Amino acid sequence: MPQIIRSQKVYDVCIIGSGAAGGGAAKVLTEGGLEVVMLEAGPLLDPLKHYTEHLWPYDLAHRGAGIGGTGYNASGSRELDVAFISGHIEGEPYTNAPDSPFGWDRARILGGRTNHFTRVWLRMAEADFKGRSLDGAGYDWPITYQDLAPYYDKSDAYVGAYGTTEHIPSAPDGVFQPPPFPRCSDVIIRSGCKKLGIPCIPGRAAILTQTLNGRAPCHYCNQCERGCRMNSNFSSSQTLIPAALATGRLTIIPNAMAREILVGADGKARAASYIDKSSRTEQQVRAKAFVIGASACESARLLLNSKSTLFPNGLANSSGVVGRYLMETAASGVVGYFPQLAKLPPHNHDGTGSVHVYTPWWKYDRTNKFLRGYHIEVYGGRNMPRVGMFSGVLEEVEGYGNSLKQACREKYGGFVAVEGRGEMIPNELSHCEIDPSVVDQWGIPVLRFHFAWSENEIKMAADMNETFRAIIEAAGGTPVSENGSSTSRWGHLYPGGVAHEVGTVRMGSDPKTSALNGFCQAHDVKNLFVTDGACFTTNPDKNPTPTILALSWRASEYLLDQAKKLNL
Repeated sequence: MPQIIRSQKVYDVCIIGSGAAGGGAAKVLTEGGLEVVMLEAGPLLDPLKHYTEHLWPYDLAHRGAGIGGTGYNASGSRELDVAFISGHIEGEPYTNAPDSPFGWDRARILGGRTNHFTRVWLRMAEADFKGRSLDGAGYDWPITYQDLAPYYDKSDAYVGAYGTTEHIPSAPDGVFQPPPFPRCSDVIIRSGCKKLGIPCIPGRAAILTQTLNGRAPCHYCNQCERGCRMNSNFSSSQTLIPAALATGRLTIIPNAMAREILVGADGKARAASYIDKSSRTEQQVRAKAFVIGASACESARLLLNSKSTLFPNGLANSSGVVGRYLMETAASGVVGYFPQLAKLPPHNHDGTGSVHVYTPWWKYDRTNKFLRGYHIEVYGGRNMPRVGMFSGVLEEVEGYGNSLKQACREKYGGFVAVEGRGEMIPNELSHCEIDPSVVDQWGIPVLRFHFAWSENEIKMAADMNETFRAIIEAAGGTPVSENGSSTSRWGHLYPGGVAHEVGTVRMGSDPKTSALNGFCQAHDVKNLFVTDGACFTTNPDKNPTPTILALSWRASEYLLDQAKKLNL
């Protein structure tokens, strides 16, 4: 029998996961005076080792293509990106049901996927919390925008985000720093939007344009997906967790793969069982309360694997909704070519690693062919050349040598991507469950995915592409490629392609149809909270990270209050 190593210390709170949810909870709870232990499935993060934002392709042995071309893809190489994010983790598989090609990107490192995302920072609107009441589809949240607004404010003020006050009903304003100037590509797209009567406003992103709490403003190298040693963009590992560590009340256990949550005879969570990846031993850490923020699907997996005589269907799952109602962002896009951009004298207008302009949902006041809506993100400019950047030119131009190089130079900087991010309405077909016949290298049963878009998302994506072609043409460009391939990893409605999965442990007012209450607290287990994207009731067009952080902040303050009252 393998030995299980049990810790003697009982912490006030055990947090599982270190992204926006886990990092936010750690900051609030430790600053509130609680002793916290955090389990992270990957290693600690060293910016000098793991962040690569100022490496050039020629600094790498294979110019970023990887050994045997294994790092090559359409946008470049993982060798140039922050380590430890992948849809394929050796020894940690997931499976797909027939006709369910869901892709699941995971990050095994402190800070999780906050080390890599584009940092688009959008609040959910009042209407986003009560969709069913407005149009009869999906479900209403048990909370309102007014409940969450103070925590959006706290998050904005602490993290630092740029934007402008616009008073648009579908896009609530926040606590903003000044936005960066638009790039040349942004100016052109904005002119096309103006001709069509489509609003195009300064972007909103969690990147500093002014000094904040000792963090320097962005120096506009446009390499955010590769980390930021200056700490100018938001990541949990560099922004939230250091604040928790500074209290002296946070203990981080890295390389700890959570296996299950154990409960006592009273039905309350008492310990987390995890695999120490370094020693391959099973260990336990005890706590008075537990906050799960391992990412939506990983959190659902942990609960479903936490079976006992009290919870035979998984922990906090008397409703049967854990793993159900999986949602992703409906996304599509069109790339346009603008010869006027390619002819510009070479100059640096890289900007931030996020949007400088964007279009919030503007057709909320009319009847459309589909329910809900989407926003538009614009990406263009002369980014750092790297492996894969000119693959499209190679498909159009024959030849080699100087003539091919000249063709690449002529096209360089002339392409602009216009991309949409839209709401997915939850459906019964999309969910994740435990695969009964597959375990990972740690002996933990893995997830099996089922996924299907509804006709609503398909109609929305068609509207996106029609609108984006019109914008590009109105701006004087030519649409040259469209994310319409059903097999493309980042293409038209690829399930999991945007990595915005949410909704697998949803909150609600009725314990019979939801797993959590409005404070992310489990209906069945009062000392258990799930504060990542799993708690989402719906998945509006807004990128989920700011809402995850606000929800986790609110839940953590509630946990603090309940702990002081001895209610946990």
